[in-house]
Amino acid sequence: MIGSRLHRFFPVRTVKQLLSLYCTNMKMPLPVFCSGTVIKGFGRGSKQLGIPTANYPEDVVARLPTDIPTGVYYGWAKVNSGKVHKMVMSVGWNPFYKNEKKSMETHILHEFEKDFYGSNLSLIMVGFVREERNFNSLDELISAIHADIKEAETQLELPENNQYKDSSFFKQKPTSDSQL
Repeated sequence: MIGSRLHRFFPVRTVKQLLSLYCTNMKMPLPVFCSGTVIKGFGRGSKQLGIPTANYPEDVVARLPTDIPTGVYYGWAKVNSGKVHKMVMSVGWNPFYKNEKKSMETHILHEFEKDFYGSNLSLIMVGFVREERNFNSLDELISAIHADIKEAETQLELPENNQYKDSSFFKQKPTSDSQL
């Protein structure tokens, strides 16, 4: 919400700087390290949106720090013992779909050959893209997600964000237990 309102008055570069300052002043506890088993979600990521997501169980979502606002985040993710990839994640209730449960839906910026339900997903949330918001149409939602992905790709190339790709967190052996 804040970013979308600021775009009306300031250039995009200025808005990004203001959002970064906003996140710093909010003292968001980033980075956040998270690991857990991938479960089936609502079934709309791939089917309705064309943007597959990996979903965490409720116990992982419940352990998020309470001062993490709902919204879209970027970071790094690894499935089981695979490679580390860029990711973008929605944390919240997804108002367009009127979810009753808070969720963490991760879109890994890599094309996997098959689904990986039951696999361990480890990730590091390193930055904030925007607050959660509602959309007037499915097309508007899809456009926003594509913009979020583009922003995540750009931000993850910055040295301060790229360094997390090689974190020792990803070198730990995956467990079946959910942790945060």
